[in-house]
Amino acid sequence: MSAPTIPPGGTIVDTFKQSFVNVPIDADNDNAIATTEFLDAAESLTSIFDVLGGVAFSPVKNDLLGNIKKLRERQLAAPDASKTIQDLVKNELATKKHTATEGLVWLVRGLEFTCIALSSNVAKDTEELSDSFRAAYGTTLKPHHSFVVKPIFSAAMSACPYRKTFYEKLGSDPEKVRSELRTYLQGLDKIVAILKGFLDRKESKW
Repeated sequence: MSAPTIPPGGTIVDTFKQSFVNVPIDADNDNAIATTEFLDAAESLTSIFDVLGGVAFSPVKNDLLGNIKKLRERQLAAPDASKTIQDLVKNELATKKHTATEGLVWLVRGLEFTCIALSSNVAKDTEELSDSFRAAYGTTLKPHHSFVVKPIFSAAMSACPYRKTFYEKLGSDPEKVRSELRTYLQGLDKIVAILKGFLDRKESKW
């Protein structure tokens, strides 16, 4: 896919169907995360990889989309039992299946990888994207990847555009881009932390 078209005066965040900032989290119900909005936000995020470089980053993007698909299929199969991500997992595991739950584990890893890389890059004015993504890969996905997959992802890191080129594609006002990305990534970071905590619990294991 081609990179998203940024509206005049806007940023890439404006092109997202859903932002992690607006995903409903029920603080009174163990921080339950609304399934539909979460999956829409995760799917929206993948357009960033089209800006980074469609060919090199297609394995990263396809990995995320494949895991989102597993969760959507479970949601469609049991909508009443899947209104929140946590309920979806608990109800799927009760059927002795774990396709969607395993998909969530990998989706959260992919989202954490993206969040750490972009957050680091936004925070450090001089850091190149390839360095940010390589460092994030080492702490998130790499420990779980096979020797077959690691070179594919490493190739994507090496193919990152220069930061100047990348940020120019995210909007015409650099300060607005950084400000909106920072807020967006804080929303993503909060959701990743909630889901990592949930997946670490005994009730989420199979």
